[in-house]
Amino acid sequence: MAPVLSPSVQRIMLHNVLWATYESLLAAHRDCSVPRFIYDRGQLEVMSPSAAHEELKDTMTLFVNTVAEEMAINTRSFGSTTFQREDLQRGFEPDGCFYIQSVALIAGKTALDLTEDSPPDLVIEIDLSHPSLPKFPIFAQLGIPEVWRWDMTGLHIFRLMRGQYVERPTSVALPGVPATDITGFLDESRALDRLSWLRRVRAWARALIERNE
Repeated sequence: MAPVLSPSVQRIMLHNVLWATYESLLAAHRDCSVPRFIYDRGQLEVMSPSAAHEELKDTMTLFVNTVAEEMAINTRSFGSTTFQREDLQRGFEPDGCFYIQSVALIAGKTALDLTEDSPPDLVIEIDLSHPSLPKFPIFAQLGIPEVWRWDMTGLHIFRLMRGQYVERPTSVALPGVPATDITGFLDESRALDRLSWLRRVRAWARALIERNE
């Protein structure tokens, strides 16, 4: 189980890790924001996010919550909750996640078990550097319907279709929301103060709703 260190990001990659070891690490760090663990059939990535990563995650979460409110869509956010399936030997902690279309199915629940409960309808994935362990195969195996991934080229929306993720121009989780517009707002968030940015997001969402009525 020799570690492979990445000098550019705070990541450690471990190989030949038993599921029991993975669960022990999760238990030892329960309710801790860092580090985060991604497990795929014996491979374990341990990651501590940067300040830039966390700020972008919070901005994307705020965008989703604000647009959903304007659209009168109920959501529940579970942040970086651990999702895992021992039978699939896979587990991950997203940068952010939301129950939207299936929010009624988890009403009143504070603990989730993917062997019984639906997976999140939307997962946020921020790639400011190339991850050591590919996450899309894990997301697909666990049945995540939609992923919003931010990388250095912008925001990309992916839908799960026949077991594979296909890039789409607009969201299904938040109907009609275009990836290009999300990219624009995330870029603007670096230049505008938060209140001004939120007012722009709300005005845009209301205009989008009017166009789609």
